[in-house]
Amino acid sequence: MRRLAAVALSGALLAGCDLAPPYKAPVVTVPASYRDTVIWRTATPADQAPKPDWWRDFNDPTINRLVDDLDHKNFTLAAATATFDQARAYAGEADAGLFPQFGVQGGISRTQYTSNEAGKSDFLKAHGLLPDFIARNTLAGGLTYEIDFWDQIHNQIAAGEATAQATGADLAFLRLSLQAELVNDYLLLRGLDAEQDLLKHTVAAYQQALNVAQNRFIGKISPAMDVTRAQTQLESARAQLDDVGARRALAEHAIATLVAVPAPAFSIPPSLAPIKLPPLPPSVPSSLLQRRPDIAAAERRVAASNATIGVARAAFFPNIALNAIGGVQSSNLNMFTGPATFFSLGPTLRLPVFEGGLLNAQEAATIAAFNVSTADYRNTVVTAFQEVEDALAQLHYYGVEQADDKRAVAAAQRTLDMAMALYQDGATNFLEVVVAQESLLSAQLLLLRLQTQYLQSGVRLVRALGGGWSNQDLPKLDQMPLYHVDIGQ
Repeated sequence: MRRLAAVALSGALLAGCDLAPPYKAPVVTVPASYRDTVIWRTATPADQAPKPDWWRDFNDPTINRLVDDLDHKNFTLAAATATFDQARAYAGEADAGLFPQFGVQGGISRTQYTSNEAGKSDFLKAHGLLPDFIARNTLAGGLTYEIDFWDQIHNQIAAGEATAQATGADLAFLRLSLQAELVNDYLLLRGLDAEQDLLKHTVAAYQQALNVAQNRFIGKISPAMDVTRAQTQLESARAQLDDVGARRALAEHAIATLVAVPAPAFSIPPSLAPIKLPPLPPSVPSSLLQRRPDIAAAERRVAASNATIGVARAAFFPNIALNAIGGVQSSNLNMFTGPATFFSLGPTLRLPVFEGGLLNAQEAATIAAFNVSTADYRNTVVTAFQEVEDALAQLHYYGVEQADDKRAVAAAQRTLDMAMALYQDGATNFLEVVVAQESLLSAQLLLLRLQTQYLQSGVRLVRALGGGWSNQDLPKLDQMPLYHVDIGQ
């Protein structure tokens, strides 16, 4: 026992020699400000980040219901949740290496003895020198404890925990992306509802224009060409109405898949209720690094790769484990009737002598993996800033474009009113009316599409800024999954 204590004390003194490089998160140069800042308002300390339930700021009950269905029913989210659970379980496996491993085993055996020489076996048995068989019944327990001299196990645990946290951040980013996709699809659907309403009114107006042309033709005031032109305009508008209907059906089907409902069993009634963009969250560039789940996931993978280097380097050094085994052995099934006891205690040493370059290759692979994860982290950060700038630019220019197009719609409406009045008075031909109708419809459709794109750009900005997520939401191993998804039976 004194020798065992000496070995354990030596292990304790040597343990804690961490061979992993000191970890520092990769440095990325952060710009002082965003370039497109026209839309920003002055920030107050209470509104530095979007709210976690950011979609509720649209004040649309249907959006709220659909996002809630997505959070609990989406199959892609369910798979990501299971992947996070799996990564957390793997981290738990690594954590078990810090504790002694104890097991119990037993066995029952019967050994029969015979002699190859003729008559000798009978002679030995007759004099009681050779039994028919010998029974050996054994019950033993074994204990193994690996001393973590070089922090190999601790680095495996660190790598497992960082990987699990990265997977949890992946889950958070997937959820945010799916929410943004759902809200964008819904905004598209409502934009198409507005286009359908516009085209229905346009078809009615074109029908009236056709009636005027037909009456003038019957009265021999206008040529037949005016009638055919009016018919062309009317049928073209009807075709556009059908196209919008097809696009709306596709948007509705996309929403159905996101909320895990078969498309034939899903529908959203049309609505013309106005939707306004919520107040945009102010942000500074440096805060983006703490608020994007994908950036947090990339950083955790760098940390995991760094710890793995320590695991690979520890393989070059001796590995010592303490082993103890003890038990009883008896020739009777009753192990407690006159058994023989046995006990073994001692350390085992494993020292690599020649591995054919295997350990060097494994270390080089972990260093290369660290470099890959570092580059991925920096690329993720740069891409995140691009997405913010893209959304800012779209919000700015779509806003300006809407103002321009509103003036174009007003001018086109006045042109059409004058052209129709002149045509009814016989002062111009129907071609002027047709041109005015086309110009007005094009400007009106463009305005509706710009309004939808403006709203969708706001959603993209919220996503680019990380939604309401923070790197403080990185999961712990003892936490439940970030999001519960009911995948059914």
